[in-house]
Amino acid sequence: MKSGQQLLTVGVTALAPAIWGSTYLVTTEWLPPDRPLLAATVRALPAGLILLTFTRTLPIGIWRWRALVLGTLNIGAFLFLLFVAAYRLPGGIAAMIMSAQPMLVLALAAMLIGDKIRYTHVAACALGAGGVALLVLKGTAALDFLGVAAALAGAASMATGITLTKLWGRPDGVGLLPFTGWQLTAGGLVLLPFTLFAEGLPTTISGTNTIGFGYLISLGAVLSYAIWFRGIERLPALAVSFLTLGSPIVATFLGYLFLHQTLSILQLAGTLVIIGAALLAQPRPVNP
Repeated sequence: MKSGQQLLTVGVTALAPAIWGSTYLVTTEWLPPDRPLLAATVRALPAGLILLTFTRTLPIGIWRWRALVLGTLNIGAFLFLLFVAAYRLPGGIAAMIMSAQPMLVLALAAMLIGDKIRYTHVAACALGAGGVALLVLKGTAALDFLGVAAALAGAASMATGITLTKLWGRPDGVGLLPFTGWQLTAGGLVLLPFTLFAEGLPTTISGTNTIGFGYLISLGAVLSYAIWFRGIERLPALAVSFLTLGSPIVATFLGYLFLHQTLSILQLAGTLVIIGAALLAQPRPVNP
């Protein structure tokens, strides 16, 4: 890939984690309180059904179970484990633990795809974890075993999903939108029973809630996941996985701008370290 094309692909793909970083602000300010599973389900399932209705393409053959596996790993299981970790681990510790995801992608891509592990990749993983720690970790807190396990499982779920998406690709003749719709629908269906059992449905929905749900469905799912899966097709698995570290950066800055949260020198340093790690993990462009 030429340098200009690669830079554009990285920039477009990075928009997806940036949008995901705004999910916390939208969820806390615009959605019904204390319903994280409802937010995740509404974010995934309606978006998937809309894409399936629009594209009129369903998975066939081997892609029926592949779509279920990818949707579960990339969306359903990942979001469920993410919310469990976020509720049981204080002070951004969940984000720090889940920053192990690029390291898992590094190992999985080497085993399943045959990607070579380079010293720069290892250095990027160490820098990324350190940057997230500077960005989100505040003080010390007792670690909840279930929360730690959920964070590690969530990192493993997304790492496996990224690697398998890269390994399997897309079936011939199937566009990006139906492929995205398959996974969103599968992930939403996996989340639905947990949502109904643990939280139930809200009795009332306000106009603000409607706007928030509309944001999650349109930008937070349809647009962002289409961009994300496009990036996985065009970039190495490790390079894509590092872009997810942009989510805590966006969440931190939005919290500072709109929720009057503090922004320290260490957090700014962590932001620069994460950006450096992401750049270090990108493949070297081939100039004409």
